[in-house]
Amino acid sequence: MTQRDEDKFDIAKLLQSHRREREQLHWEGTFRDYFELVSANPNLAQLSHARVCEMILSHGVERTNEGARDEIARYNFFSKDLYGIEEPITRLVEYFKSAAQRLEVRKRILLLMGPVGGGKSTIVALLKRGLEAWTATEKGAVYAIKDCPMQEEPLHLVPEILRSEIEKRYGIYIEGDLCPQCRYNLEHVYNGRHEDMLVKRIVFSEKDRIGIGTFAPSDPKSQDITELTGSIDLSTIGEIGVESDPRAYRFDGELNIANRGLMEFVEMLKVDEKFLYSLLTLSQEQSIKTGRFAMIYADEVIASHTNENEYRSFVGNKKSEALQDRIIMIKVPYNLKISEEERIYRKLLEQSSVLKNVHIAPNTLKVAAMFAVMTRLETPKRANVDIVKKMKLYDGEDIDGFKTKDVRELHEEAQREGMDGISPRYIINRLSGALVKDGVKCINPIDSLRAIKDGFEQHTGINAEERERYMNLISVARKEYDELAKVEVQRAFVYSFEEMAKSLCNNYLDNVEAYCNKEKLKDPITEEELDPDEKLMRSIEEQIGISENAKNTFRQEILIRISSYARKGKAFEYNTHERLKEAIEKKIFADLKDVVKITTSVKTPDPDQLKRINEVIGRLEREHGYCTSCANELLSYVGTLLSR
Repeated sequence: MTQRDEDKFDIAKLLQSHRREREQLHWEGTFRDYFELVSANPNLAQLSHARVCEMILSHGVERTNEGARDEIARYNFFSKDLYGIEEPITRLVEYFKSAAQRLEVRKRILLLMGPVGGGKSTIVALLKRGLEAWTATEKGAVYAIKDCPMQEEPLHLVPEILRSEIEKRYGIYIEGDLCPQCRYNLEHVYNGRHEDMLVKRIVFSEKDRIGIGTFAPSDPKSQDITELTGSIDLSTIGEIGVESDPRAYRFDGELNIANRGLMEFVEMLKVDEKFLYSLLTLSQEQSIKTGRFAMIYADEVIASHTNENEYRSFVGNKKSEALQDRIIMIKVPYNLKISEEERIYRKLLEQSSVLKNVHIAPNTLKVAAMFAVMTRLETPKRANVDIVKKMKLYDGEDIDGFKTKDVRELHEEAQREGMDGISPRYIINRLSGALVKDGVKCINPIDSLRAIKDGFEQHTGINAEERERYMNLISVARKEYDELAKVEVQRAFVYSFEEMAKSLCNNYLDNVEAYCNKEKLKDPITEEELDPDEKLMRSIEEQIGISENAKNTFRQEILIRISSYARKGKAFEYNTHERLKEAIEKKIFADLKDVVKITTSVKTPDPDQLKRINEVIGRLEREHGYCTSCANELLSYVGTLLSR
């Protein structure tokens, strides 16, 4: 058998396995059979909001700072695709939790409002794809009356008068009525025998138009309301002759086919008003007015999204007050964390094949993320906080003099933060352009900032004032990168940076302990008793601005932290205390500065310097993710910085 035959055989096996899995989802029986299933597992008859809620929660939730006021919940269902918008997602899940309990909020339209590229449509897309996958599992199984155009709940066959008895005996809640088609079939096909009516298992599918509907606005003059509510079946109306006969009507509008699942309104507030009126009765009364029929019950999640300008116009329109009252609005701003923004770019770029041929240097995405996040931040009102500090605090960095409470207050004083600024799409567009240029094998942080800046002229949404502000933020991001680049090179120059840092830290801690306890140190070789080395301690403390007057307080703080760790049986490392870590690193880098400056800036290095440069480049490649090209560019760039 040739390799080609083997490949054919493999694909045939895969397709056969796929068909087998689909066949296992098939189930068909009478209503009597279904009632046995649902009486054993009442969850089979859950309503749409409860189904979505269970689907989300089934993937699990991770919590940080559990029990604290600033506790953050990360719902795993969303966490692989959406980054940095935990708060809106938490509010979304809270909505579904309330609606799952059959509280009044389930009779509301869910509206996600935020800037373009913020993740609104992605949230809805995830819910749709999630429902498709969930209803194909045993826990998420859904059953419907066979041949029902609205795949309705079989329990609708139970007459109203018997429902309270069913709930009392089996704990099964029944809500809703038969659609016109099923009512006709019950009387004329099954002769009124409810228990004989056929039921089958269904799997939601947007492509097959089962349980998931989507409506997008188009030309108001040509778009018809029948897209939502169905239309007369012209092929049968001549034969049947009466428009009010369900056989003469197609219950195939988006609201019909989304019954028991989810209906997405794309840019809802851009649609013509006549379409919005259809949502009034659906949201409040859970009914659809279709053709010449009485109200038809429908149980579906209505999820929509829009931008801020459209929402403001909508809220300002007095005619839309009735619909406004039926909307639950959740703000979905841009992400405000550098680390999460990086993840967004990485995810989007990894979907392309371009990364196989082009290398992205370390810090390239981080620097682009810094710029993007800063464009979304409001200027801090406090004198001791600039936009860079604010950006770092939001990303969870420890900054001297600031606590969790301060970060929370910064968030609270900027209510619109994240609703404006540069979108991830713009950054990805610019990075993509830089990646596909002819001859490009590697792009670095400077390339990314240059590409972002060059695109301002083409960006139709940026006015002159914003352009000036963004240019200033490009400079700020460049300065931040300059510091990152110097640290990266200085680290690479130290063969064993961690060991040197640990050694210097231990030496400092020995001296601090002796100083605070008013003790002497013993020379390890001569065993001579020595005073604590004040010069060494001050050379480290001065790196982070500890004044002569403040040195005692800082040293006592370090000693208390050492004692606290000792009591817990934990080792105190050089990076345990954020400010001490910064001081140790700066001290090492300060001592190295001249060596780095001479080695990186010399135009014709001697053999020793060349050897050291090659060692550093090798270390940058092995340990820091650089390629030869961007490692050389980094050294050249840092050499220029240090020579200024």
